[in-house]
Amino acid sequence: MTGKILVLGASGHVGRPLVKELLARGEAVKAASRSGAPIEGAEGVAFAFDRPETYAAAFEGVDRAYVLLPGGITTPREWLIPVIEAAAARKVKVVLQTALGVDADDSIPYRQVELALIASGTPYVILRPNWFTDNFLNFWKPGIDHAGAIAVPAGEGKSSFIDGRDIAASAASALTTDAFDNKAFNLTGPEALSYAEAAALLAQVIGKPVAYAPVDDDTFVGILTGAGIGEDYARFLASIFYPVREGWTAGVTDAVKTLTGKEPRSVAQWAQDHAAALRA
Repeated sequence: MTGKILVLGASGHVGRPLVKELLARGEAVKAASRSGAPIEGAEGVAFAFDRPETYAAAFEGVDRAYVLLPGGITTPREWLIPVIEAAAARKVKVVLQTALGVDADDSIPYRQVELALIASGTPYVILRPNWFTDNFLNFWKPGIDHAGAIAVPAGEGKSSFIDGRDIAASAASALTTDAFDNKAFNLTGPEALSYAEAAALLAQVIGKPVAYAPVDDDTFVGILTGAGIGEDYARFLASIFYPVREGWTAGVTDAVKTLTGKEPRSVAQWAQDHAAALRA
């Protein structure tokens, strides 16, 4: 593998640390974003899923690509399959990020994207991360700040939350060796925690009480739309808490260690590393 690596969503919570990791490994990286600005010292390239005219320049000189869906999108087939087709036509290896559990039913849109990639004939690796630990900062911090609570419709369900940095490290490994080609990996953290248990860990780091407030779907949607998130995406987020309540996100795998050689970070470690941001 001698070409460049294209990282879509390079300014995001997985893309940015992935770009840094790849550069540290000596790889040539094209960091794709709508603006096309350089990211973390990598070459920037303008790219938009809904502008196919940007695909050719993004894929020029590339032999591997990290593909993931932008936040706020609820129709993965329409957005991702054209990109996969463009990659496959150029014989570009694709490392695709989907989500834990999408392989439960072939009618799930994300699973249909996976199947399209598998059928494309291009080398691939599929990464299916569980709920991001980073969501406590990126999504739930306003509730912690204003009400001292994490209000989500998770019931008593547990999740093996995964640090975005561990997703990025797993992706970097998948992109820089063919040892994992044509396989799928369910990425999790080292333990499953309820939201109440996670809230208690955050409280220790923040230095003030943090409660878990289980809510119903409609209340949750209202909280998100009040924070400026579109209603369609808010309802999508509410819908994917159903597997949490059913206990389907509580499993723990060794996939991160298999891919990276290192144990994944715990919620406690993540909280310590992001203490300043959590307290801000």
